[in-house]
Amino acid sequence: MPHVTISHFPKDLDDAGRERLVARLTEAVRDAFDVGEDAVSIALRPVAPEAWDEEVYRPEITARPGLLVKRPGH
Repeated sequence: MPHVTISHFPKDLDDAGRERLVARLTEAVRDAFDVGEDAVSIALRPVAPEAWDEEVYRPEITARPGLLVKRPGH
């Protein structure tokens, strides 16, 4: 605990970019939840743009507004 999944349009991150992302997310999650680095897991989930509405927007954003801490466009 905690686990973070980032759904995103496909993008190839090089090793340095992925390491930066993981380091920054891990730091933010550790700080927010007061846990050690070994408690944090992160997954990257590429989603094709044509599948975004069906796989992400409707089930994760519009169907669960109470879970969002930041809405798209805000």
